[in-house]
Amino acid sequence: MGLCLAFPAVPASAQGTLDFARQLYNQGRYEQAIAAAARLRTSPTTADGANLVLGRAQLERFRQTADRADLVAARDALRDVQPDRLTGSDRTQYLVGLGEWLFLDESYGPAAEVLQGTLDRIGDMGPRAWDRVFDWWATSLERQVQAGNADDRDVVYNRIRRRAEAELARMPGSTAAAYWLVTSLRSLGDLGRAWDAAMAGWVRARMADDQGVRLRADLDRLVMQAIIPERARQLASADRDRERAATSLRATWDSMKQDWGGR
Repeated sequence: MGLCLAFPAVPASAQGTLDFARQLYNQGRYEQAIAAAARLRTSPTTADGANLVLGRAQLERFRQTADRADLVAARDALRDVQPDRLTGSDRTQYLVGLGEWLFLDESYGPAAEVLQGTLDRIGDMGPRAWDRVFDWWATSLERQVQAGNADDRDVVYNRIRRRAEAELARMPGSTAAAYWLVTSLRSLGDLGRAWDAAMAGWVRARMADDQGVRLRADLDRLVMQAIIPERARQLASADRDRERAATSLRATWDSMKQDWGGR
């Protein structure tokens, strides 16, 4: 997901301040944010906030370049932060930074544990940023399963399912929760409910901040490539019957998309 986890917005007039470095980060101007934050690291009053912005910006640059030097620099900046000096949303940003670093370092078990602790802090992040954290968390859990590092895959996917259900009750427009509900149900073998959840997710997608563009693309790919073939095999044993079932499911899916497409 192409989401930027933002610091609170600030006036553009605050050049040369920590707020300005945060603003550059929020705008996705990571090179400039890194330069601005680096200049503020030497002052005791701004060092911790500057290291936080610096570390987060370097993580985003790593996502763009895949240059491991950026990942190392981000770790060093985050390691220099004194967490007890942070207040308010900066403490959440710090935890997210740690979780993101572990995720990008492919340390998926620790990443999931750190990110789990941030999911109840939506007020400090905003819905789009929260979606990104949820996606990192769920992806970390799934990759543990894929790597064979989970003792019981069903326990993992039930954990994702329960959290996705709870978050959709709280935030019906959550793209990440809608997607991971379908994914977890499919992985648990509950293809009937995965199908229903995919259709519900498509209909509800317009509540998302991008009118459901990302979610609908992800759901369409998941339904067409995985759920329909697997559901057809579940419904019929003979090849001819499976193809008829798949054709019927595709027709139903296409009809629903047409009924609830964008206007």
